[in-house]
Amino acid sequence: MFNGFYKNKRVLVTGHTGFKGSWLALWLHELGANVNGFALPPNTHPNHFELIGLKDLVCHIEGNIRDLKTVKNVFDIAKPEFVFHLAAQPLVRESYDDPKTTFDTNIGGTVNILEAIRQCETVKAAVVVTSDKCYENKEWIWGYREDDPLGGHDPYSASKGAAEIVCASYRRSYFDQNGQSPHLGLATARAGNIIGGGDWAKDRIIPDCIRSLTADKPIIIRNPQATRPWQHVLDPLCGYLLLAARLLDNPEKFSGAWNFGPQTSDQITVNELANRFINGWGSGTIQSPTVKQAPHEARLLHLNIDKAVFDLKWQPVLDSSTAIDWTVDWYKSWQQSRDALQNLSVCQIKKFTDLAATKGQILF
Repeated sequence: MFNGFYKNKRVLVTGHTGFKGSWLALWLHELGANVNGFALPPNTHPNHFELIGLKDLVCHIEGNIRDLKTVKNVFDIAKPEFVFHLAAQPLVRESYDDPKTTFDTNIGGTVNILEAIRQCETVKAAVVVTSDKCYENKEWIWGYREDDPLGGHDPYSASKGAAEIVCASYRRSYFDQNGQSPHLGLATARAGNIIGGGDWAKDRIIPDCIRSLTADKPIIIRNPQATRPWQHVLDPLCGYLLLAARLLDNPEKFSGAWNFGPQTSDQITVNELANRFINGWGSGTIQSPTVKQAPHEARLLHLNIDKAVFDLKWQPVLDSSTAIDWTVDWYKSWQQSRDALQNLSVCQIKKFTDLAATKGQILF
């Protein structure tokens, strides 16, 4: 799919012990890249990072992105050509409980990564992953475009909006042709709600489904009619990999912000997602208790992906039904056997790339 582009390339992935980061690091390893991962230890047990044995496949470095000295040391060790920054405090409800750590990590940690990039001569392209929640969500029916206003009601969303502003400032001040440092491509990626095998985070619908179903308990859904841009983890990761490659070729054109999400016609509610998961699993029930007081959560959020489709030539490969099926298959395999999950994840990556090719998404 990438025609050997990443083979032997030096790549740094921050947050590689997390759900999305571990999938990205595994995919890069399969593409032949020399992968360095920098992150805190996994914060859930079980977790995808340990189940696929990723520590044995990449150069694993533990540390905190809030420590600038440590971050710079990692760059000195890795000497990366490509940087994918995914390390973050990723949970909305946790951001209400601990806003300072959320802001320090998602804003201050991103500043540290950008400072290290600015002072590292080897970096050629960088993709900073933020969130679809970085927009000032007015809960309108059409999708947000990359130039719509940033904002955020809760601390997590606000931190991601602020990280976007920080990245834009660094890009204009240091990384474009008018900057003070050698020109390199810097982009931000705003993906929708991700599903896939290996996620056990708190307050996410698929992990909640798995915990409930394996314990033979009803799935508790707080906002059953909330709509989110659900997508399988491999779809946005494919976009990140393509974006980084294009940044190397043409940083002027591809630097900036990019949305990665499902097609507009393929966005479903939380209730629909849970019911489809139950159908695939073969059992389960749903409960939606009335909650009188709860932290604010948006009910409607759509992304417009026209820019990625037309300019980047990226498109989602898996529709929501297929994404749910693949996710169910992964967790069923985990339930039946805790072994060979690396092979399962690799097989899904290969199957994804084959499907992408059949849809004409030949990237190189």
